[in-house]
Amino acid sequence: MALTLDAAAPGRPPRAVDFVRLKLRLMRNGFRGQTWRIVATVIGALFGLWMAVLAGFGLAASGAASRDVGLVVATFTGAAVTLGWAFVPLLFFGIDETLDPARFALLPVPRPVLTKGMLAAAYVSVPAVVTLLGTSGLAIAAGIRFGPLPAMVALAGVAAGLTFGILASRALTSAFASLLRSRRVRDLAAVIIALLASSVGPLQWTIMAAAEHGGLARAVSVAKVLAWTPLAAPYVLPFDVAEGRWAAAAVRVAVTAGAIVALAWWWSRTIESAMLGATTSGPARSTKQPVGGAVEGLFPGVVRRLVPLGRYGAIVARESRYWWRDARRRASLVSILMASAVLPIALNIASSGGPNTMRSLGSALFGFAVTMSGTMGGMLLGNQFAFDGNAYAAHLLANVPGRVELRARAVALALVALPVQAAVVLAVGLIAGRPDQLPIGFGLLATSFGAAVASAAVLSVLAPYPLPDSSNPFAMNSGGASAKGLLAIVAMVGTLVICVPVIVTSALVGDLAAGPWLILVGGLAYGGTAATFGTLFAGRLLDRRGPEVLIAVTPRR
Repeated sequence: MALTLDAAAPGRPPRAVDFVRLKLRLMRNGFRGQTWRIVATVIGALFGLWMAVLAGFGLAASGAASRDVGLVVATFTGAAVTLGWAFVPLLFFGIDETLDPARFALLPVPRPVLTKGMLAAAYVSVPAVVTLLGTSGLAIAAGIRFGPLPAMVALAGVAAGLTFGILASRALTSAFASLLRSRRVRDLAAVIIALLASSVGPLQWTIMAAAEHGGLARAVSVAKVLAWTPLAAPYVLPFDVAEGRWAAAAVRVAVTAGAIVALAWWWSRTIESAMLGATTSGPARSTKQPVGGAVEGLFPGVVRRLVPLGRYGAIVARESRYWWRDARRRASLVSILMASAVLPIALNIASSGGPNTMRSLGSALFGFAVTMSGTMGGMLLGNQFAFDGNAYAAHLLANVPGRVELRARAVALALVALPVQAAVVLAVGLIAGRPDQLPIGFGLLATSFGAAVASAAVLSVLAPYPLPDSSNPFAMNSGGASAKGLLAIVAMVGTLVICVPVIVTSALVGDLAAGPWLILVGGLAYGGTAATFGTLFAGRLLDRRGPEVLIAVTPRR
């Protein structure tokens, strides 16, 4: 890497363009011999381009609407884009870590130069290009409504908004990467992520309430408030310029620039500790003598009571500990659990405070939210061997049967994730005043989780991929986000197909007196059966493909 940076001009310090060239070269080298990654990246790019074109035309069409409608569209679009950049990497896909700052640790690269270079390299990605193309429709709308000068200002505002979103994404993932390495603060990190993700709920409720009452004035009033925040300030600049409000435009520029500078400063302060794995260790704890001997002491108390000692129990014990102690697993676990908690809460808000049609669909939305929560929880196993990397070779050498391996990992995840998801179902059901729906919720949760375990087991054996050799738990290789997204969509569709019998049954008999309890019993049995047969089938595949899986999940250096 040092040779690559210095080769362009020996003797001069690296510039941002050098980081861009380096990322492009690493991306090209990373695609060699990885046909599936090339295909996934191309498909993801084409899909993103299609969505960007649709969004661009839709936003450009708002230029023919009234000034108030245009203001609402620009404001809410900007807020949605910024929130998406900030939260999606935390909750789902992670960040592109083609350029790992850890590789620059021993190089004389100043921290400001590293931050600028990493920011410049972040623009060279499918999400950044798609966002820029899609939001450029606001510049076309400004040109239609106001003329050339506001259109140019709108284009500059779109670029500034994208910069703010990228910085928010990087700063938040760097900050939470440090938090999630420490078990002392993982609960605090979970709460913070939940609060951040839950902030989308009030925005959704506001839009739906405004649509129900036809209250454009209400939407405009909300838009005027958001327009003074960094979320939407750069996107409404053409309205100020076209109407001659230069003082207001200057203030919005100052708000945007100040937010960008603040985020860049925050990121520059967290990038080293987050990426290099530096953490602050707490005071030493007293070591207690393990109960029942050193071997049994490695088994958590819950595991000792539920599973027997042996290969199966050892894998359950190891996996249940790693889900909380390994930074990368903990990041995935916290993100998915918070997403599966926010979804029922947001849909409950929509069904209780949104339009009448949404309130009438309250039960259906509740069932859909619970099904998606269980699906997201089980899909944590979609690339389960990548967490181990080349350490999975120990299981191959020990000749662990595939079905034992997969079932033990599924049980360990269930011990960690299902109690939290069941508590969310219970809380949402009680708060929403639907206690009669709780048996249906638990039955659908068990069904979807078991079906997701089955789909994820097969997916993890047939299409494993490596995670980057980085200490940042949110890092993804180049093209990894596209591959992860496409594989997750395929597996989730398969999971929903498996769940169809229980979903149809719940719709048919859910209103009967004994219907909810029938769905509860049937869901538990159906989910357990799906997980059993899915891990059995995937286990036989794993017995044949174990070496291929090991090669696929070993990071390429």
